[in-house]
Amino acid sequence: MSDAFTSESSPISMSSHNALTLNLVISSDQTGERIDRLLAEQNKSLSRSRVKALIESGFLSCNGDIKRDPSLITREGMNISLTIPPPEPARPQAETIALTILYEDRDLIVIDKPAGLVVHPAPGNETGTLVNALLGHCGPEFEGIGGEKRPGIVHRLDKDTSGVMVAAKTPLAHQHLSEAFADRTIKRSYRALVWGVLPPKGELEGNIGRDKRDRKRMAVVQSGGKHALTHFKTLSVFHDSISLIECRLETGRTHQIRVHLSHAGHPLLGDPVYLKRVPAQAKKLDKELRALCLDFPRQALHAATLGFIHPRTKEELEFSTPLPFDFEELLAHLSAH
Repeated sequence: MSDAFTSESSPISMSSHNALTLNLVISSDQTGERIDRLLAEQNKSLSRSRVKALIESGFLSCNGDIKRDPSLITREGMNISLTIPPPEPARPQAETIALTILYEDRDLIVIDKPAGLVVHPAPGNETGTLVNALLGHCGPEFEGIGGEKRPGIVHRLDKDTSGVMVAAKTPLAHQHLSEAFADRTIKRSYRALVWGVLPPKGELEGNIGRDKRDRKRMAVVQSGGKHALTHFKTLSVFHDSISLIECRLETGRTHQIRVHLSHAGHPLLGDPVYLKRVPAQAKKLDKELRALCLDFPRQALHAATLGFIHPRTKEELEFSTPLPFDFEELLAHLSAH
């Protein structure tokens, strides 16, 4: 770990089992602090929550005695040792799955996720996910996140949403990218095909929480939920029935674009969750085109661009992905009729 303690009074040693031991003698200016906070500040590759978990699991010794209290207050002259076990093998299995890689370095990887690829393993989708693919791609030298050899998923796209995604490969990248998403400094734009005609531009705002009538759905709620704001711009209108729009997220709630647009009366084409009946606008289309639009097999949503500051180099990076074939083909039919 490159950010470990490096002073002469705090050497690093490796055990025969590749466990990392961090040694620190508390100086006068380090007294009176919580031990978990001090250790996290001294070693930037460890989050405070990770340090706390290690202490509670018995990996901290003070003057030779095991201490399990993360709130232990330091005193001058304390001889502290924190043992960091090697990363556990990844619980999801590495798999060889083709990925379209837009960018990769030691810290992160940016991909163009295809529609149909699940991000995280879960009951019913234990294999064949993006996490499995990343484990297979990164190989045995993968540094891992949080003490496990796993990629850091800092944001998600729904299974049937296509487009650009970033994943962290190191603790440094995971921390900085997670903070960037939380602080809303990530630039994101989406393309969506929706039923109806929207204004040239505008905002959709409303707290999003679980739908009380269907726990598998999200909904705009009057009380509770989390604040959500979506900016949109209309790019094209087809047959006074369907709009191609660009969405930019001010917040990042589950199903945010799909929920906001459905709530506004403009559900996405093909949305299996938030489009429950044939829209009135479909009657304006001829029979062939109406069938194509109603039979589109997934929500017509694509993550087109993603921009962020590189966690190590501080370079501004921005990536864009073209619309996938099925989306482009539907647009071609809408334009041709």
